[in-house]
Amino acid sequence: MLQSPEVALDEYAVSSEHGFLPDGLPLPALNQPYYAPWETLAYRLPSLIQTGQIRYLINDLPILSPSWLQTEAEWRRAYVVLGFLTHAYIWGGEKPRDKKNLIAINPQVLPSSISKPFLEVSSHLELPPCATYAGLTLWNFTTTHPEADITNPDNLTLLTSFTGTKDEDWFIAISVTIEAKGAKLVPLMLDAIAAVTASDIPRLTALLCQFTDRLQDLNDTLKRMYEKCAPAVFFHQLRPFLAGSKNMTTAGLPYGVFYDVGDGQGEWHQYSGGSNAQSSLIQTFDIFLGVNHSATGEIRPPGTGYIQEMRNYMPAPHRRFLETFSALSNIRPYILSSQAESPAKEAYNAAVLTLSSFRDTHIQIVSRYIIMPSRTRAPVELDQAAQAHRVNLTTASSQVKDLGEMNRTGLYGTGGRA
Repeated sequence: MLQSPEVALDEYAVSSEHGFLPDGLPLPALNQPYYAPWETLAYRLPSLIQTGQIRYLINDLPILSPSWLQTEAEWRRAYVVLGFLTHAYIWGGEKPRDKKNLIAINPQVLPSSISKPFLEVSSHLELPPCATYAGLTLWNFTTTHPEADITNPDNLTLLTSFTGTKDEDWFIAISVTIEAKGAKLVPLMLDAIAAVTASDIPRLTALLCQFTDRLQDLNDTLKRMYEKCAPAVFFHQLRPFLAGSKNMTTAGLPYGVFYDVGDGQGEWHQYSGGSNAQSSLIQTFDIFLGVNHSATGEIRPPGTGYIQEMRNYMPAPHRRFLETFSALSNIRPYILSSQAESPAKEAYNAAVLTLSSFRDTHIQIVSRYIIMPSRTRAPVELDQAAQAHRVNLTTASSQVKDLGEMNRTGLYGTGGRA
């Protein structure tokens, strides 16, 4: 194998078998009885949101210390649970009130029962204290049976859920499947970089062709989103809870959220919501090919603007991997300096076109799951379910006018971006 000697994947919590997913299945629950108050709310979360009890129960939680957490799997599980409880508290009730008119149960102020341990857990994992792609997806799935293949979304289910719907299960399962299938591409991309270093053109050409074939398989997997995730359910029930606290003035969070750590101490924070742009795997594709496809189809240098910002929401080892990978990436410069009609250049162009197709599929999903549902009224049963949290974030977030860059529809993805 020509793998670059500069990269030892295990140092970055990356596996040649599982990619950016954990080596084993994520921990299903914190086993220590001490953390039962957290796990009880997480287990009952969908019903507690529906009945309007979640904020009151979170407000009454004891302040638990992370000191009982020992393994990384336990720290990750704590991060998952606290992220879900945080977003359920913020978006699981009436519209937030003005900063000058605070009340005891106020979604602008995250109670110390959540914020204090969440800040500690997030600091340990070097992640922001909010629901990120890592907490929503990478560390939040299990299989239907112990030997199930995680590259098949039918074999996956969520550990913790906002809605308890099969639609939410499927939405996350598709992302987990892409991560699992894409794991094989990580060593392949490193081999291609090594092939350039060794000027092994036949090897590079073959690897680029393999990359294209496997990326097309990921594209086909992404297209399966429509099978079991209804756009109306996603837009009206799930999407509000994936939102962050950044650029949410119209939705009632002009200052973000105050993380109370007790005795009147704390800080205001604004974070983007969970987004697939926080997937390290997806960003490696852009880095590998030396391009970044924007929402409008424009090709820009990788790692700029919003995409670069999303790295702050990735697990720290994965961020460091992307930095190392960026420094090693040599495919595009080599191809641009090669002969006009070389087989390697043809293979490279085919890979770029396939990546563009993958991006196009994502844009089509945004259109079907966000733009189109925004133009129609929610079905009666979904409208009644949405009333449980009574702030129509799906409408409010589409009306935000103070973002630095508006898209053509005025509607934004869960990370605050179309």
